[in-house]
Amino acid sequence: MAIQTVVTFPCGISANLSVDQICYELKGQELVSYFLSAQSPSFHSQQVSFAEFDFPIHGDAMVVGDGLQMLAQTVGTLNNPIDLGRCADNNDSYRVYATQDAKRYYNYLVIADNDQFTLFGFTSCFCFSGYFEFTDNKLNAYIDAENSTILAHAQANNCELESITVLQGADLNKLYDDFAQLIRCHHQPRLGVTQTAPIGWCSWYAYYASISEENIHKNVDVMSGQLDELQWVLLDDGYQAYMGDWLVPSEHFSGGVKKVIADIKAKGKKPAIWMAPFIAQVESAVFKEHPEWFLRHKNGDLLKAEDITYGGWRCTPWYILDCSQPEVCAHLTHVVRTMRQEWGIELFKLDANYWGILKGCRDENTMTGIQAYRLGMQAIAKGAGDAWLLGCNAAMWPSLGLVDAMRVSDDVERQGHRFEQIAKETFLRSWQHQRLWQIDPDCATFISIEGQATSAENYRFHRDVLLASGGLLLSGDPLYKLDDFALQSLSALISRQAITQDSAVFDDFSVTHGKLPLGEMGELHILFNYQGDTSKKIVLDGQGKGGWYDFWTGEKLLSEAGNRCQVALKEGLNSRALLFKAG
Repeated sequence: MAIQTVVTFPCGISANLSVDQICYELKGQELVSYFLSAQSPSFHSQQVSFAEFDFPIHGDAMVVGDGLQMLAQTVGTLNNPIDLGRCADNNDSYRVYATQDAKRYYNYLVIADNDQFTLFGFTSCFCFSGYFEFTDNKLNAYIDAENSTILAHAQANNCELESITVLQGADLNKLYDDFAQLIRCHHQPRLGVTQTAPIGWCSWYAYYASISEENIHKNVDVMSGQLDELQWVLLDDGYQAYMGDWLVPSEHFSGGVKKVIADIKAKGKKPAIWMAPFIAQVESAVFKEHPEWFLRHKNGDLLKAEDITYGGWRCTPWYILDCSQPEVCAHLTHVVRTMRQEWGIELFKLDANYWGILKGCRDENTMTGIQAYRLGMQAIAKGAGDAWLLGCNAAMWPSLGLVDAMRVSDDVERQGHRFEQIAKETFLRSWQHQRLWQIDPDCATFISIEGQATSAENYRFHRDVLLASGGLLLSGDPLYKLDDFALQSLSALISRQAITQDSAVFDDFSVTHGKLPLGEMGELHILFNYQGDTSKKIVLDGQGKGGWYDFWTGEKLLSEAGNRCQVALKEGLNSRALLFKAG
């Protein structure tokens, strides 16, 4: 029977710990776990109990929790969790855990109750993913050991397992700041976190996989004058012959991708490129020439992504590179180094990163998927040098310290429901911005294209979401088709980025009122109504003498004594952006 011990965090919350082969040490606000010694007997396990918290939990308390992969987030209450993201970890496609199992909150869980926030979070992710479960009115923390020989991983990390913290307070942003500082002690952010975020154009949402050499030139040719401040050109999926053969151009790039990149640079722009580094399709040369580089089932058969999780959005089946093999890591370094040094790529959008952590039989059978993924990302960073690394469709905590920027929302789509989803996903993760990485709220899309169209009001809502977000700003529209609304919106967002690239701060889980200082322009207040919300009137109070103005029109709003302003929001999806100018 496991021996139990109790540890009390500085906030007063206690945790009951199992000390069977594991010991714990409370270092400030963080609980660090170790194997008792490097000679301890190893054991195989899927789920390892980390802690049971002695915490009076109200089942109707509001929560925000993360998922293992980017497309999963949870809101609602402990008794009634609601999937915010489109692809929950336990849906029929992703299958990270069984649909009937208790809801898992990966990485961190924040509970709001009685004007108090309590944050439970894993502060490291070197070998194992960590998650929380609420069952039988108790909150437990676990690590997913992937049925591996746990001792082997502990020995590789000085016998240390993952670390955890519990923080409590009335100021949600302060809790997130404290949490991020603890994470940074384990995972030092890359340099791009403090640099100026890219502003530019991405090909995907204008052309999807049908991108061609001609399309690129048509858009780059208009990136001047009013659009001159769009400095980056991101060549997205579709340029390659096959998934996995990133250096071989498709038939739509007869002159070669290297030539297109040279033309982009000749016009004074910065080239960026998309790749899904950990996957390959069966037609690719890398798969045909090196089948031994890929994950397998226990019986030796090659593992398709669809066997255990979502199979991919095109060019399936996807096979997964085994980054426990030095030859595979050397291959990744070579591909990225060629793009960086010979092609001149300055930013790599690394997509489908979640597939890099998949569970399967690796050449190094004591290595977890997370360890192998981190080795692969380090190999990519070696080839990229000082270029930006943008994570996308990623397992987020396994990527800590390995990317400059991180997509924090689903793919944009020119529909009101997707604009709303992206807003909530981005705002609830915006605390990570410039603390762990720069956030990427996905592209600005302000005009309709064939098969995707929505109302003018929805586009206005979308631009207010980007106004609040900060981080990367990439247009996803065909630039030569932009109308006056799209041009004016982009120009204003670029000007906002020049003042500050910070994210607006939301004080609670409703993410309906964000605030952001904009220097001499004043303080920005952005108000949001979502689908299902009723019409409402919101009263804003300015600090000191001054007046209220509409951010987009400059119109001065009527205000009462004491600089109080009443703002109306209609029922359903809509927003307002206001400035309070002192003086």
